[in-house]
Amino acid sequence: MSALTNDLNLKVPVIGAPMAGGASTPALVAAASRAGSLGFLAAGYKTPQALADQIDTVRTEGVPFGVNIFAPNPVPVDADAFRTYARAIQVEADRYGVILAQGEPVEDDDYFEDKIDLLLANPVPVVSFTFGIPGPAVIKALRAAGSLVVLTVTSADEADLAVDAGADLLVAQASAAGGHSGTLTPQQIPADVPIADLIAQIRRRTAVPLLAAGGLATSADVAAALRAGAEAAVVGTVLLRTEESGASATHKAALADASRGNTVVTRAFTGRPARALRNEFIDRYDAQAPIGYPAIHHLTNPMRKAAVAHSDPERMHLWAGTGYRHATVEPAAAVLTRLANY
Repeated sequence: MSALTNDLNLKVPVIGAPMAGGASTPALVAAASRAGSLGFLAAGYKTPQALADQIDTVRTEGVPFGVNIFAPNPVPVDADAFRTYARAIQVEADRYGVILAQGEPVEDDDYFEDKIDLLLANPVPVVSFTFGIPGPAVIKALRAAGSLVVLTVTSADEADLAVDAGADLLVAQASAAGGHSGTLTPQQIPADVPIADLIAQIRRRTAVPLLAAGGLATSADVAAALRAGAEAAVVGTVLLRTEESGASATHKAALADASRGNTVVTRAFTGRPARALRNEFIDRYDAQAPIGYPAIHHLTNPMRKAAVAHSDPERMHLWAGTGYRHATVEPAAAVLTRLANY
């Protein structure tokens, strides 16, 4: 047993994944933790003050929880390709009277240092990272502050780097996961490796405890991941339609739409590989989308927000893992408890 189960009293080996953009509400995080699981606040795209406010809200529940941070791993976009793409997709934003920025790309680090300072000043039980591996000094400081540090990896080679950096635990994320891939090399679409195989590949390299993520949507999926060597499963998509989820009504409806087909991995919305329900925007622009994060994210963000406001599922990102048809409308605790009943 690792510190995850010993220190945090984890009773249900199915953890609520952090989902940036609004889905991971304090209510969802608290519900997961009250169920004997563990919930994560998603710091991505939030200001440090907004993150601090959510941390304070969850603290009042008196439950263990984690915070997930986007680690800087910039992929600068080619400026000419950026402007060409901006002109191409402007016709979609025109539907809502939105003008997309077509000047200099926005390249930022999502307030990384400010968020680390916040977590050092006000430690939380667990801090996880995705997109990159922070410097050893950051990891050492967080551990000294009393936080368990979890790093997301998508291959055995990435696991080696994470272990060398000082991770307490690893999230082994398969390509079946919904939303952004945590790959350290977003210039390439991650290989389609089943989660059990990925766990086996990483386990041959390290004894650091593993959490399994990606396409886990049934109790059988969870059982298989645990048999393969994971200490717990991490689920996100199956929580998107729960009562505590902050996903938009349009997103929730799309997940329940029987006419939707398979999920696809696309860079069309953010310039970084992410798995979503296929829609018109992906069909039209996936092949044209340049590599470049966070510049493409910032470019398309106003259009996507307008699409949500207009209940238009064809021009917003409908993040979803391969098991999205198992997402149900019920309390999050019921979902997590059922998944653990294997």
